[in-house]
Amino acid sequence: MGHFRPTRWSMVLAARQQHTPEGEAALVWLCEQYWRPLFVWARAKGLDAADAEDLIQGFFERALQRDLLGSTEASRGRFRSFMLACLEHHWMDQLRRGRTTKRGGGHTFITLHGSPAEEFMEIPSGRTPEQEYDRAWARTVLAQAVSRLEAECDADGHPGRFTVLRSFLDGDRGETPLAEAAEQLQLSLPALKSVVHRLRQRLRELICDVVRETMSEGGDVGTEIRELIRALKS
Repeated sequence: MGHFRPTRWSMVLAARQQHTPEGEAALVWLCEQYWRPLFVWARAKGLDAADAEDLIQGFFERALQRDLLGSTEASRGRFRSFMLACLEHHWMDQLRRGRTTKRGGGHTFITLHGSPAEEFMEIPSGRTPEQEYDRAWARTVLAQAVSRLEAECDADGHPGRFTVLRSFLDGDRGETPLAEAAEQLQLSLPALKSVVHRLRQRLRELICDVVRETMSEGGDVGTEIRELIRALKS
C-alpha cells in the first residue's frame, strides 16, 4: 500500500467505499490482516476447510455491505476482538437461517495468495478457538512486519542479504553461524553483528507499526504488543 499507512478508523472508512481505489486497497488489507486468524478460529470450531473459507468470504461481504465495520461498536475494545465477535454473530445468524454462505453468492469476494487451509493443524488439547485466533493474529502481524523489513533491505541496495540474516532475528545462534554468514556476505563479524542488531530494532518498530494500524488514535499499542508476545509464546 505504499505510503498509505492508515489507522483503524481511516481503514474502516475507506473500506466502506469499495468503488474507490482506496476502498479496494483497504479491503485487501483487512482481509490480509484477519483472514487467516478468522479462518483458524472457524476451523478450530469444527468447520472443514471449504466451509470455513465460505464463511469468511461471506462475512466480509456482508459486513462491508451493511456497514458493520463502520458501526459505533467498533470503537469499543480491541478491533481484533470486535472482528471475531462479528464473525461469530454472522455464523450464528447463518445457522439460525439454516443456510451456509457460499463465497458471496457463488463468487470469490476477495482473493488471497496461498491457502490458509495448508497452515491449519488440529487444535491442541486444552486450547480454545479464541486462543488459536489470537496466536494466528500474532503470527500474521509478525509475518507482515518481516515482509516489510525484507522489502526495506532489498530496497536499500542489498538484495539477498535478508535471506541470509532472517534466522538471526529470532535469537542468538552463536558465533559460528554468525561467522559463516559474515563470510557469505563478505562482511567482518563486528559489522555483521551491527547489521543484525539494527535489523532486530527495525523489526520491533515495524511490528508496532502493523499493530498500530488496527487501533484507533491514542490506543495502547504497548498492551497489544504484550498480548502479541503472550500469544506467540502460547
